[in-house]
Amino acid sequence: MVLSFAFGRYPINPVELVQTLAGLLNNWLAGVMQGAFGVSVPLVDVDPKMATALVNIRLPRILVVVMVGAALAVAGASYQGMFKNPLVSPDLLGASAGASFGACLALLLDLSNLYVQLFAFVGAMVAVGGAVWMNRMVNKYDAILGLVLGGMLVSTLFQSCTSLVKFMADANDKLPAITFWLMGSFSRIDQADFWMILLPMVLGFAMLLLERWKLNVLSFGEEEAKSLGINTKRVRLIVIFASTLIVACSVAVSGIVGWVGLVIPHLARAIVGPNYKVLLPASMFIGAGYLLLVDDIARLVSSTEIPIGILTAILGVPFFIFIFKHNMKGW
Repeated sequence: MVLSFAFGRYPINPVELVQTLAGLLNNWLAGVMQGAFGVSVPLVDVDPKMATALVNIRLPRILVVVMVGAALAVAGASYQGMFKNPLVSPDLLGASAGASFGACLALLLDLSNLYVQLFAFVGAMVAVGGAVWMNRMVNKYDAILGLVLGGMLVSTLFQSCTSLVKFMADANDKLPAITFWLMGSFSRIDQADFWMILLPMVLGFAMLLLERWKLNVLSFGEEEAKSLGINTKRVRLIVIFASTLIVACSVAVSGIVGWVGLVIPHLARAIVGPNYKVLLPASMFIGAGYLLLVDDIARLVSSTEIPIGILTAILGVPFFIFIFKHNMKGW
C-alpha cells in the first residue's frame, strides 16, 4: 500500500513520499492533541500540491481497491464453500449482470456518476433477489441446484437487457462510455466513493466472518449440517445477502472486475488449507493485495491507464490453471 502511493501518472520518489506522509501524520496528530488535550505540537511544512494528490486522489483509490479486492475474494470463497464447487465465483447469482444493466441504463439516461453507482448497486441486489425468489417459488427439492438455475436465468435476462441498452445507445457518445464502464476501472475514485461503500462493506465483512465456521459444517452436506443443529436455509440467506452486499458495492464503484473471486480463494486455500475460519480472512488479505498489485500495473504499464477488468482476466487465466492444477486435493 505504501509503495502504491508513489506510482501513477506523476511519480513521487521514496524520500518525498515518506516526508509527505510523515508530515501529514504529524499534523493530524497535532490537531488531535490540540483539540482533545490542549497540547500544542509543532506542525511540519508539507507541499500542498503533493498532499492534495496523496490524500484526495491516491489514498481513496488505494483504500477502495483494497476493499474491492477483499470483497470479491471473500465473496468467492464463501460461495465456493456454500455451493461446494471450486468453479463458483461471486457473479454466480447474477450480481454482475444486474449491476451492469443498472449502470448501463443510468449511462444511457445521461445521469451523473452517483446515479450510475446507485443504479448498479440496486441492479445487483435486484438480480440476486430475483434468483433467490425463483428458487423459493419454483424449486422445492434441491436448494443449491435451484439457486444455480435461478442465477443462470437472471444472469441471462439481465445480460440481454444490457445488450438492448447498448444497441439503443448513441455509438459516438454513450456507447463508448458504457463499454469502458463494463471493462472496469478505478480511475474516477474519490473520497465520496470510499465513504459511500465503507459502511455496507464493513457490515458484509462482519456477517461473513461471523458465519464462517458454519461454512465448514455446510461442506459436510445438507443432511449432516442439519443433524448438527445448523439452520442451513438461514446460513445460506445470510451468506448470499452479505456477499451480494459487498459485491454490489464493489461493482458499483469499479465496474466489472472478473477472476478475483474465482482465483484468489484457490490461492488462499493452497496456503492456509480448507478451514473457512482461516480461509475467509486469508482470502480477504490476499485478494486486497492482489488487486492492488494489478491496479498498480494498470497505471504503470502504459501511458493510458488500462481497464483493470482486462488485466485481471489476462493474469487470472494462467494463474488459475496453475493453482487449480496443484490444489485439487483441497477439494
